[in-house]
Amino acid sequence: MSSMPKPTHSHADSAATTAATPRRSDLFLRACRREIVERPPVWMMRQAGRYLPEYRAVRAKSGGFLEMCRNPDLATEVTLQPVDIMGVDAAIIFSDILVVPQAMGMDLTVDEGVGPVFSSPLRSGDAIARLKPVVPEEGLGYMLDAVRMTRHELDGRVPLIGFAGGPWTLAAYMVEGKGTKQFAVAKRMLYEAPQDAHALLNKLATNVGNFLVAQAAAGAQALQIFESWAGALAPHEFRQFALPYLARVASIARTAGVPLIVFAPGAGWAMEELAQATMADVIGVDWQVGAAEARKRMEHLPVALQGNLDPCMLYAPPSTIRARTLRMLEEFGGRGHIANLGHGILPDIPVANAKAFIDTVREWRSPQAAVPIARPKERLAS
Repeated sequence: MSSMPKPTHSHADSAATTAATPRRSDLFLRACRREIVERPPVWMMRQAGRYLPEYRAVRAKSGGFLEMCRNPDLATEVTLQPVDIMGVDAAIIFSDILVVPQAMGMDLTVDEGVGPVFSSPLRSGDAIARLKPVVPEEGLGYMLDAVRMTRHELDGRVPLIGFAGGPWTLAAYMVEGKGTKQFAVAKRMLYEAPQDAHALLNKLATNVGNFLVAQAAAGAQALQIFESWAGALAPHEFRQFALPYLARVASIARTAGVPLIVFAPGAGWAMEELAQATMADVIGVDWQVGAAEARKRMEHLPVALQGNLDPCMLYAPPSTIRARTLRMLEEFGGRGHIANLGHGILPDIPVANAKAFIDTVREWRSPQAAVPIARPKERLAS
């Protein structure tokens, strides 16, 4: 694959084309902006992953997960697979949220069946102070190269999403040393040494925000923040140790001028607060919040919603998947909705079942597409 970028069309050319003929390549970005769309766009979190035989074939020859992440050619190849094979309406760059802590100087391994492990977890203020600031083009240049290469290879077929982990989620891994069910060690720092926790979260917020901006500069057309372990925190701690730092990351990321998605699974109770604090264009909805409830709660806010079929629903027969997907689409209502799962796709989901979900969305038509819609309300200040 060549990494030489092709000339891009001007905004005027793109707008004219969109006005004349709505294209699949525009669908995701238009939905992020809450514009009228003929149907919701569809993609899946972890869509470039182990459920695809083609992904497993690349992984087998790559030498390991992190080696794939650090190889722009391989990262590009697996990023493109769901676009070519599954027909999704957006690509998300293949990488991992923990590349940021790694770039800050932490030793990371990812072993099959074990998951990510930091050999020297952060357990003191001195260890936190030794973390390096991240210069994206240096410490994470391989991922930016993958963004550039993937954007070139997509050639306008669908938009490309860049992403990063939220500060609390990254901090939890860095202090705990690995993924756990409780994150007791990481949460202990919040209570025993909150000053250390805030120092770490401050560093992460700056590094994550700058990394997202760099991805947009490299060609990402939308950005998503994954605050994957939001559900590990009680409301008071979420508001103290997660939400302010998410807001800071979002404030930096919004300077890139591309749509911003914030996803905090397990914190559905805080969707309104997330929207107002981060001023995100899109709020991800996990499978624990009903689609109709999410739509009702958020209808007064100028944000689109993304989600939220339970990933385990994809174990059901295709006829059941279709019925549940249709119900989800109808409850979200069509406008301002990006169809997705309520979490990442599981590795043993049959490809045919995932395709049933995607095809059902692609065949559905929004009842609002032909109805004039009032101008969206002005965004609320955080």
